[in-house]
Amino acid sequence: MTLPALPEESFQRVLCVVAHPDDMEYGTSAAVARWTARGIEVGYLLLTRGEAGMPNPPEETARLRVAEQQTACAVVGVNHLTILEHPDGVLVYGLDLRRDICREIRRFKPDVVLGTGYDIETPYGFDQADHRAAGLAVLDAVRDAGNRWVFPEQVDEEDLQPHSVRWLIVPGLTGSGATHGVEVTGEPLRRGIASLEAHAAYLAALPDHPAPEDFIPKLTAMSGKAMGVEHAVLFRAHDLQAPPELFTEDVQD
Repeated sequence: MTLPALPEESFQRVLCVVAHPDDMEYGTSAAVARWTARGIEVGYLLLTRGEAGMPNPPEETARLRVAEQQTACAVVGVNHLTILEHPDGVLVYGLDLRRDICREIRRFKPDVVLGTGYDIETPYGFDQADHRAAGLAVLDAVRDAGNRWVFPEQVDEEDLQPHSVRWLIVPGLTGSGATHGVEVTGEPLRRGIASLEAHAAYLAALPDHPAPEDFIPKLTAMSGKAMGVEHAVLFRAHDLQAPPELFTEDVQD
């Protein structure tokens, strides 16, 4: 069965929430490049500065990785970048994290929030703890943002109105629950590769890391098969404004 395209006509603003600099650049940024080229506004919210990701002193690493992320954003047309200072490597799921993500959702008012998975095991092995904490906090913050009585100080004191998100999406893989795809053949893929290459110092500090131009096209080609196109990025997409299937399916006696 061929996966359908994500219905881009249903959204104009996307907020991508990830734990670290470079998290968006492992394929997903190619979809971002397609969206921005089509006039869709995309914002990034990074929960940490990635200071624990290199052998350099943490503050030096943070400055370096923030600068590389800014370059990566420019490559794919992202002008709205917010970077928080939660501690890298020990990101804690809880109210503080939910509150900060909720604030950015209410501020940016996206139609789509793109988060990360929160499963312990992935096709690549055990997921990193920060990714899981971020993914679960995003899931909850999307609901928080629409409720005037959750973090009400943001409404009363910061003048941020509740905002209901239409779509929650997380990157997916063939056979791992992906429901939709975004074709990235051509220029979006080239820009996606270049966005990961922008993290040059970080990648150089990782032993035996493959060149982005070698492995990103392989990933997107595998995903493309699920859509019947040359290259794609896959997602698990949830329409939060659709009625639950329980209430739309015919009840059989």
